[in-house]
Amino acid sequence: MLRTVPVDGSPRSVATLADALAAALDGTGPAVRPVAADAPPTPGPTGELPEGAAVVVSTSGSTGEPKHVVLTAAALTASARATEERLGGPGRWVLPLPAEHVAGVQVIVRALLAGAPPQVQDVRAGFRPAGFARTTARLPHGARRYTSLVPTQLLRVLREGSGPLDALRGYAAVLVGGAALDPALREQAREAGVRVVTTYGMSETAGGCVYDGVPLDGVTVDIDDGRILLGGPTVAAGYLGDPAATAESFAGGRFRTGDLGRLDDGRLTVLGRADDVVVTGGENVAPAAVERVLSAQPGVRDVCVVGVPDGEWGAVVAAAVVADGDFERDGVAAAVRAELGRAAVPRRWLAVGEIPLRGIGKPDRAEVRRLLSATTTTEQTSPIR
Repeated sequence: MLRTVPVDGSPRSVATLADALAAALDGTGPAVRPVAADAPPTPGPTGELPEGAAVVVSTSGSTGEPKHVVLTAAALTASARATEERLGGPGRWVLPLPAEHVAGVQVIVRALLAGAPPQVQDVRAGFRPAGFARTTARLPHGARRYTSLVPTQLLRVLREGSGPLDALRGYAAVLVGGAALDPALREQAREAGVRVVTTYGMSETAGGCVYDGVPLDGVTVDIDDGRILLGGPTVAAGYLGDPAATAESFAGGRFRTGDLGRLDDGRLTVLGRADDVVVTGGENVAPAAVERVLSAQPGVRDVCVVGVPDGEWGAVVAAAVVADGDFERDGVAAAVRAELGRAAVPRRWLAVGEIPLRGIGKPDRAEVRRLLSATTTTEQTSPIR
């Protein structure tokens, strides 16, 4: 049996989900499928749940094709306990994330296993730094504090400063995941006194399972033909109602991700999505590598790099940039050329007010690609000097 629980970002709806999760974890209630209350109605997953199933997280990913990830109580518990061990012990949690995503589910699970439900920020009108500070203030005085953010939320708190930043400084650890964390943003947070821990993982691994490049206890990381393989007790049981996709992605207790990576003395560096690689004039360019160089340049506040079709080159590297007034395209292009080579230099540029996002805070690369493909050559270059 599978119980669908709608959540709308309100503390009340998250409390209902938390009660359902608690019952699913201890086996007294059915498995739970959290969904956004305002999501368009779609057919629910079908198929037989495996023994021990506690949560089904439905995620469309970048392709828009729904997948229904089955997480057992054992996998969720293993992830929560390993996180607790890595961070230095149990604590009280604040949830500022949408609870229908695996990161939100795991905040609830960690909090429940630590002995108390999380304090929930009301995000029905979106994330507000001031609201985060008010939610933090509801935690017991002197309690060890944890929270989980996406990079966009971290950036907003840092920009707000004052009370919200003071609140964030009081956390023993601030997990940041859901999208790549710009090294410059991480350094800004560190200098502001925020204890950031970067996380890497996905629904299929019960959320983050690699912290600051180091796998949690029991988690294995391997590289196969450039692809990251994750194993251990946090790996999902598969996709509900999709045995073909399960067989393709899960084998031997490991999940084959769609990400490229490398291991250096046991520390993982994620190089980006394998299907995001741009083949331009016969050269392979990883957008994540270009984004790292661009993000480090003066005047660049945010960036998303994609490939767009081109009649001459097959595809060209293109960049949507959120920039300050002192951004100079020639200078940043030279920096990319010096570090990554000529093929990696974006041939198309577009200034945007913000990078389109999807889901929990990942760049919407399909929308960025559409924007860059739809512009003319003049429009691509004129907004950025």
